[in-house]
Order: sequence, then structure tokens, then C-alpha cells
Amino acid sequence: MLPQEIIRKKRDGGKLSKDEISFFVNGYLDGRIPDYQMSAFLMAVYFRGMDFEETTYLTEVMLNSGHIVDLSDVPGIKVDKHSTGGVGDKVSIILAPIVASAGVPVPMISGRGLGHTGGTLDKLESIPGFKTNLSIEEYKRVISEIGLVMIGQTQEIAPADKKIYALRDVTATVESIPLISASIMSKKLAEGIDALVLDVKTGRGAFMKEYEKSLELAQTLFTIGKNFGKKVIAFITDMNQPLGYAVGNWLEVVESVQCLRGLDVPDLMYVTYVLAGAMIMLGGKANSIEEGIKIAQKVVLSGEAYEKFLQLVERQGGDVSYIENLEKYPMSKHSIEVKSMFDGYVYEIDALEVGIVSLILGAGRTKVDDVIDPKAGIVLRKKVGDKVEVGEQLAVFYTDKDDVIKEAKERLSKAFKISSEKPQIPKLVKTIIDSEGVREWK
Repeated sequence: MLPQEIIRKKRDGGKLSKDEISFFVNGYLDGRIPDYQMSAFLMAVYFRGMDFEETTYLTEVMLNSGHIVDLSDVPGIKVDKHSTGGVGDKVSIILAPIVASAGVPVPMISGRGLGHTGGTLDKLESIPGFKTNLSIEEYKRVISEIGLVMIGQTQEIAPADKKIYALRDVTATVESIPLISASIMSKKLAEGIDALVLDVKTGRGAFMKEYEKSLELAQTLFTIGKNFGKKVIAFITDMNQPLGYAVGNWLEVVESVQCLRGLDVPDLMYVTYVLAGAMIMLGGKANSIEEGIKIAQKVVLSGEAYEKFLQLVERQGGDVSYIENLEKYPMSKHSIEVKSMFDGYVYEIDALEVGIVSLILGAGRTKVDDVIDPKAGIVLRKKVGDKVEVGEQLAVFYTDKDDVIKEAKERLSKAFKISSEKPQIPKLVKTIIDSEGVREWK
């Protein structure tokens, strides 16, 4: 086989066989196929798509490119959660210790920031000393000991995805349902789980901006998981404004810690509790999602979830003193206020624009080898529906970069739309997909 023939076939809308997909992915992994040919292949898939069978083949090839973890000696039903990525989406950091505190083992393999969205790994690694690059043996040991582990992909787990993932980020091929599906499910199926809860974002700050596309992605992920013998529940949740108030790696850790200590950030905690409730139910510790939500709220209130997070940080090499004393962390050189020029109500906050501004400030990557500034980011002072007066703070942003302040301030200011009329608050959890089908979440 020739790589260019496979690229041409997909470019012209042809259907690839399992052998062709395997040849291409494994050839890229072992260095026979260079970055530029994989980039061309990704772009061809982006424009031409893949049918469900091709997507399943791609998932399987990426899954089998590495080690599939066996966690059968860890008691209990192992459940993970995956979000397709949004702005300010720090749910994993709050949810994993909640679910583990409820007695459900959570083996979590997360990704780095993609495009304008943050990544759980980058957030965790903003905690001084926190190690996400554990070996498979260490990964198994940590979950056996504390019922929770949060790592990145190792060279052993879906290594093909790890290599392709970084390339997708910088070749503008992120928003492709087959590529997203194969990437997510190859990692998730490799980590040793029995069940999975999916949070598929929709709206301006999501990769899938239209609801129909989000639904297609959710159904694809759900079906792949089911076909591989896993119990799966998928939700479609709103990403038209950032989730919570903080955007940026350490800033999101701070907000997560505050929530684990009992602070109620309404939109963030609503989504977190629904997803946690579903995980607790799939883990056999509740008979319904509603009962799971009550258990999740209880372990936050009792302080058990916060203690579990401290345990995780310590066990994975992090300096717990930074979590217990959040103000100990170094501050950015610049903290700049963005103020309202109008009276009225916040009608809209452009989540995509907020995400792009956080990249400009240094909180994300525009190139594969970019170094992230963990301190950089944005804290919103107002959310959609809030009343605002002229001169009142809309947001504060943090950066060490002198040359981005003017652009960041202008763009962030324009991301807020102020109206004289109070808007309708968007529904946070829109849809659930499970064994009973697709229906509105009540």
C-alpha cells in the first residue's frame, strides 16, 4: 500500500478498509509515514468524514496500538467520565473525587488542551509536583489504594491517539466526529473501565456548535461504547458561555477546590452533580441518577470529596500545601480589569472568544511544543442573566505577557453582550442518551 493512495481515496470520498486504516495509523506510529502525510489524511477525513464502520475500525486500530489495561483485580464497577471539551470545563477535577468518595472506582485518563478548550492534564499539572505520566503499573497501584487515579496517555495506552491528538490540535482538524470519536473511545476502552458517562458539549464554546452535530457525536460515542461491551450514558450539555467563573489552568483548579470545599457555583455544580449521579448509578451505588445526585451532594457536604482530592494530589506527587493554601501560588505579573460600558443585563458571553483570549494570555497552546503558563487566564465576574452597571467589572484577566494586554482587553470586552432585557438562561443539561433511547433531560 502507498500512503498517498489512501489519502487520495479518502479525499475523493471513498470508504477505507480496516487494513488501509491499520496501515496508515501504524505506519504513522512507527515513523514510516511522516507528519505531512498524516496531516493530509486528517484533513481528508475532516472534509469527507467516515461512516460508522470506518470510525469503529479507526477506534479499534488506535485502541490496539498499545496496552489494554486489566483492572479486574480492583473490586467494584470501574466508571469514568469524558467531556468533549469546553471553556472553563473543570468538571473532571471536582467529579472524580466525588464519585470515588461514593465508593465507585474512577480510573481516568485525560487529555491536554485542544484548540480553545482547556485540558484536565494541563490543569492538574499546574499543581506543583503533580505527576500525570504514571506507568501502567503505578496507575493500577494508585486506583487500588485510593479508588481514584487521573493520568495522561502513556506510551503504552493508545499511543497512536497520543501522536495524532497533538497533530489535530495544530492542523485545524479537531472538529471531526470520526476523529473525535476514535480518539475518545480508544483511550477510554484501553483504561480498564466497565462503564462510561459522556458529556458532549454543544454551543459556541464547544467543538460541536450545532445541536444536531452534538447529538450525532453523542450517539456515535454511545454506540461504539455499547458495541465494545461497556455500559454507557451520554448527556448533551450547554457550552454557549464558559462553565463556572474561572478559565485557565491554575485558576480552574482554585475554583474546583472551592467547590469541593462546598462553594456553590450553580451552573458548574449542576452539571457536575448530574454526571456524578449517573456515574454513581452505573457503579452500582445508587438505583437512579437522582439518588446518585443526592449521594454526590452528601459527600461534598461531609468534606469526604475534598479529602479524597487531597489524597489524590499527595499520591500523585503534588504539593498539597498549595491546595490547602491557595493563596500560596505565584501571581501573574499583570491583572487587568474589563469593565462594562453599559447598564443592563449580560445577554451573552461568547465562550469561544473567551477561550481564544485565554490562549493569547498564555493558558493554552497554538503550537505542539508551546509551553503553557499555568497562572494565565480569566476570572469572570458576571454570567448570563446578571444585572450590570456602567463601570462594573465583567472580568479580570491574568498574564505575564506585556504585548497581549491591549488585544486581550478589547476582545474580552466584546465577548460580553449587554442588553436592556433580561435573557432566558439556557438549559444546562439538554439531552440524555441511554439504553432507553434519546430523550430530553428533565
